[in-house]
Amino acid sequence: MRRSLVYGLCVVALVLVVLSPTAWAGSHHKRSGGTGGAASRRAFVYPLKVSKSRRYLVDQRGKPFLIAGDSPQSLIGDLTLKQASAYLTDRKKAGFNAIWVDLLCTTYTGCLPDATTVDGIAPFLTPGDLSTPNPAYFARVDAVVRLAARNGIVVFLDPIETGGWLDVLRKNGLAKDRAYGKFLGRRYKRFGNIVWSSGNDFQSWRDPSDDAAVLAVARGIHSTDPHQLQTVELNYFVSGSLDDPRWRSLIRLDGAYTYYATYAEVLKEYERKHFMPVFLQEAGYEFEQNLSWISGGTPETLRRQEYWSALSGAAGQFYGNHYTWQFLYDWRKHLDTTGSRQFGYLVRLLERLPWYRLVPDIHHHVVTSGYGTFDPGSNVLSSDYVTATVSRNGRLALAYLPTGGTVTVNMARFAGRVRVQWFDPTNGRFHGSGSHRPNRGVARLTAPKENSAGSRDWLLVLTAA
Repeated sequence: MRRSLVYGLCVVALVLVVLSPTAWAGSHHKRSGGTGGAASRRAFVYPLKVSKSRRYLVDQRGKPFLIAGDSPQSLIGDLTLKQASAYLTDRKKAGFNAIWVDLLCTTYTGCLPDATTVDGIAPFLTPGDLSTPNPAYFARVDAVVRLAARNGIVVFLDPIETGGWLDVLRKNGLAKDRAYGKFLGRRYKRFGNIVWSSGNDFQSWRDPSDDAAVLAVARGIHSTDPHQLQTVELNYFVSGSLDDPRWRSLIRLDGAYTYYATYAEVLKEYERKHFMPVFLQEAGYEFEQNLSWISGGTPETLRRQEYWSALSGAAGQFYGNHYTWQFLYDWRKHLDTTGSRQFGYLVRLLERLPWYRLVPDIHHHVVTSGYGTFDPGSNVLSSDYVTATVSRNGRLALAYLPTGGTVTVNMARFAGRVRVQWFDPTNGRFHGSGSHRPNRGVARLTAPKENSAGSRDWLLVLTAA
């Protein structure tokens, strides 16, 4: 996570128009009630579960759920309930349906050294003793999760993040660690809008004793609530949840974590023999520099990360912002940003397409040339690799050209006459009305010169009649 890098190393039939915001309605799981009327017909019914294909998430009715997450990790510690409510309302309007929050927060994730909330509530009656949870603190957590549910937002809740709390886990011992997990499982099983997300810059997961401590909490949760999904974030600079075999029987979501060009790690996880839905858990954040030779926090960096991931089989992804993961003093001025808006353009486009039917064009059967160089260790802004994805029925294909240029497309792969359009990722609009090509032979397709932000990246959208 960035705090290690920044503070440790850096202290050192498609709608082809401007897409209007989607109504991101949501509800508690039926055990907790829900919304009524027209809103309930649009709402996701939680908890989420894995689709039959094991490639993405669905709600209790089987409706595909594309993870569109923000990362306000210090929200419980740094905001009052009034501030949290305003923040979540804004995120709903911006198109986010998930947030990453640390249940326990200290300096590593932007909170106070004693882990108290901004209004002085401590998480434990005896500091550092996991067997003494403070009812007032966990009532605050309850309230935050309920606020998220009212806004249709799923909380990826880290039970005890390892960047700041690993030593506490060590000192408490496995029995207390597991008991703490059981406490969380019992308390939060009635909340349908939770996905448990352990780890967080878990650099020492290869140490069996450290791994056992974190696993003890996750297993405690599972023993009392086996239905909630779980995942784990391992180490920077690059990792996937399934790198650690000890977690494989427990988690149902595979998080890809990378500060390099994101297509490589997402595709690596997507192609595993024993796979599960993969999502981009963490990459570069807006306004944040994760070493200049890897990635920077510009909107162009974020677009590349996001489109590469979406077209490499990701079941969704998380956006991050330097000011709002730790709620710096002027975070409100950096809330609805260029990067946040552009992430919304991608999400709204995908939501209007059968994104869950798309398969990465790994072997270049559709985009046959001009796709650049696949480089797992490349700097985000220096990579020219074109990711592409296609539906098995030949009706839809997408290709992201990070540097523009020309690609060759095998038109015979499509089920009918093909409409060719270029989507501008910087303003959410299509460039012109497009053109039509027969579904035979190959076609050389050249991106427009510059998008509305003066960059060269474009999304090619190909739809068959």
